Amino acid sequence: MKQLVVISGKGGTGKTTMTASLAALARGGLVVADCDVDAPDLHLILKPEIRETFDFLGLQTAAIDPERCTECGECEKACRFEAISDFEVDPRGCEGCKVCTLVCPSEAIDMVDSISGHAYISETRFGTMVHADLFPGEEASGKLVTMVRELAFKVAEREGKELVLIDGSPGIGCPVIASITGTEIALVMTEPSISGVHDLERILGVTEHFGVEPLVCINKYDLNLDMTDRIEDLCREFSVGLAGRLPFDPGVVEAMVSGKTLVEVEGPVGDAIWSVWDRIKAKL
Repeated sequence: MKQLVVISGKGGTGKTTMTASLAALARGGLVVADCDVDAPDLHLILKPEIRETFDFLGLQTAAIDPERCTECGECEKACRFEAISDFEVDPRGCEGCKVCTLVCPSEAIDMVDSISGHAYISETRFGTMVHADLFPGEEASGKLVTMVRELAFKVAEREGKELVLIDGSPGIGCPVIASITGTEIALVMTEPSISGVHDLERILGVTEHFGVEPLVCINKYDLNLDMTDRIEDLCREFSVGLAGRLPFDPGVVEAMVSGKTLVEVEGPVGDAIWSVWDRIKAKL
């Protein structure tokens, strides 16, 4: 089974839009996983109908047992996050560091699991989709990404699919690392701007470190041809293949508003995405 991840060094480069379009072109031959758990939006285009729901247990939080507590106050003194007062733990302030459990002389503090979000297996018009919601203010998004990927892999095995398509997180942080680790190809979306070039350099460094083969796609390439040439020079410098160039098209906004992928409507961007998909299939 192959795993293809769509990533970007920054947000707003067309990553999710590309993922939805590739899902449409695959004609049900894959499982889609939305691993941008901090700000998921793939569901806005694919409109999933939830079939199964799973609790996500994030960071553990401390809880004081009043029957064992001697009210010595050692835990409150040791807590650097001011999460303990009047011998009670505020779960919103607790960072799960466990220092309070170490200093408590009566062993009255336990670490308990807490539900930090949910993961879902859903049905879309293009096949099965696995996605998740992380509750506001919760941590461990990388752990939730791993949960989504594991569920997607199991579903793909169960349904006999040969490809898992992952909508990864933007940037280079922990959720991105969890999104790309173990994948065969990373389709890196970028744009012809100074920040686009800078962030492309960073994300290519990440793919190189984790041994994932990158392919670069330049979105709205015709808005700044000089920057597009610079990106292509960068690809040659890193020995990275160019998957394609997408032109600027005002019709993209109309397609998004109507909840359609770019290959479901007529336009130059949809035609360009067909070419990108052909190059990806040749690599896979």
